[in-house]
Amino acid sequence: MPEPLDSRQLRAFASLARTGSFTQTARELRLSQSAISHSMKALEQEVRCRLLDRMGKTVILTQAGEQLLAHTERILAEMSAARERLGELGKWGHGRLRVCTSTTACQYILPAVLREFKESFPQCVIQIEPGDTPTAIELLRKNRIDLALTLEPKGDSGSEFRSLFEDELQFMVSPGHPWAKAGRVERSEIVRQKFILYTKTSYHYEMIEKYFYSEKMVLPTSIELGNMEAIKELVKLGLGISILAPWVAQKELAEGSLCVLPLGKRKLKRRWGILLRRGQRLTLAPETFIGLCQAVVENFRLSE
Repeated sequence: MPEPLDSRQLRAFASLARTGSFTQTARELRLSQSAISHSMKALEQEVRCRLLDRMGKTVILTQAGEQLLAHTERILAEMSAARERLGELGKWGHGRLRVCTSTTACQYILPAVLREFKESFPQCVIQIEPGDTPTAIELLRKNRIDLALTLEPKGDSGSEFRSLFEDELQFMVSPGHPWAKAGRVERSEIVRQKFILYTKTSYHYEMIEKYFYSEKMVLPTSIELGNMEAIKELVKLGLGISILAPWVAQKELAEGSLCVLPLGKRKLKRRWGILLRRGQRLTLAPETFIGLCQAVVENFRLSE
C-alpha cells in the first residue's frame, strides 16, 4: 500500500493552485520560496507525474494537477472539519452521552433527568439505547455506551455498579378485585389468578419466576407485555393482576385506580443503579447525569 501524501505538501499545493504564485504562497504559509519549490518537487516525485507548469512568473496546473487538486480540496476540508469537531468537544457542555436503560426507567425516570440535564448541557448530544441489564453489560463491553441505568447484574459482570435505590415488587390489582376489597392476599388463590406480566426475557420476569418457584408455585401467565403503561391499563380493566414496583404507578395509586398488596411474608426486592465500565473515568456530563438520577429517585416512596 502506498504511503499517504503529506498534508503540508497538499496545503502548499492547494495554495499554489489558487494563487498561481510561489511568492504569494510562501507569504501565506510563512515559508521561503525555496521551501515551497522543494515541497512541490517532492510531491511530484511522490505521485510520479508533473503537477505544475510555469508560464513566466505564473504557475498553472497540468491535467494531473487538476485531478489532484479536486482530491486535495476534499482532503483539506475533511481535515478542517475534523479539527473543528474535536475542538468543540473541549468546550463546555459539548460532546455526547450514550445511555442504555430499560423501557421502565425510560418511561418513569429519564424524562425528569433529561429535562434537567439539557439545561446544564444544551449542546450535549444524548443517545438512548433501550435494553435490559444483559444488553447493557454487552454494550458497555463493546464501548457502545458510556453508562447504563439498570437493575443490578447477577454475579460478577466485569462492570462497576453504583446503587441508586431499592424497590419491592408487589401484587397490583384493580380496586374491584376481591384482594383489594379484603385488604389481603389469599395465598391459595394466587395460582388461580390471571397474570399480566412484563416480558419473559427480562430480569423482572426472571426474579418473579424464581421467587414463586421457591414458594412452590408456578404462575399462570395470561398476557405478556413489554410496556408498563399497557399492563397497568389492563389491570385497571380487571383483565388480570400484575406484579410491579409501586413507583411505576404512583399516579394510579394516589388516585385509587390501582391497589398494591405484598407478595407474602418474604419480600421480593430489587436494586437499581448506574452500570459503568470498571475503572472508567467520568467527565462532568456523565457525573451530572448520575447526580440527577439520584435526585429524581429520591422522590420515590420506597422501602429501603
